[in-house]
Amino acid sequence: MACMTTLYVFCSAAPPVFDVLRVVRKAQARGWDVCLGLTPTAARWLAPQLPALEEATGHPVRSDYKMPGDPDVWPPADVILVAPATFNTLNQWALGITSTFVVGVVAEGTGKDIPIVAMPCANAAYVRHPQFRRSLETLREAGVNVLFGPGGFEPNRPGEGRPEEFPWTLALDAVDTVVSSAP
Repeated sequence: MACMTTLYVFCSAAPPVFDVLRVVRKAQARGWDVCLGLTPTAARWLAPQLPALEEATGHPVRSDYKMPGDPDVWPPADVILVAPATFNTLNQWALGITSTFVVGVVAEGTGKDIPIVAMPCANAAYVRHPQFRRSLETLREAGVNVLFGPGGFEPNRPGEGRPEEFPWTLALDAVDTVVSSAP
């Protein structure tokens, strides 16, 4: 990338979220100015790490909407990565239920034509729920690059999580690709 561009990294509460500091640093090494947003549960899980995450990004970590009239504390996004994106986050997003900051920003970002990459993180039982596939299709139709299946996230059986195998590099590669191919 020729100049510093802004990447919003939005994480849901799934075990790969515990690796987000390393992911932030990898994104920064690729030239991104990273702003980190978390679902409320992910923020609770990462509470002890929040000061280090804010120091690493140079921006406040956000998990809640700002008050009307308050200035935005982040620069505008050039691209958004939603990973790990849980069953709940993906379904709320696809259905337009914007009760959380992360889902609200990506729902609006879809309408603003901000390039968005989403990497689900759901076990095989959740994936079998009929709404999951409908949600992925809805998001793809809206222009979201959803990395699910071969070449993306492949679900494991319930109780057999492999957070260390979450394909963060594939997600960052997809972010680079969508930005380099944007008009």
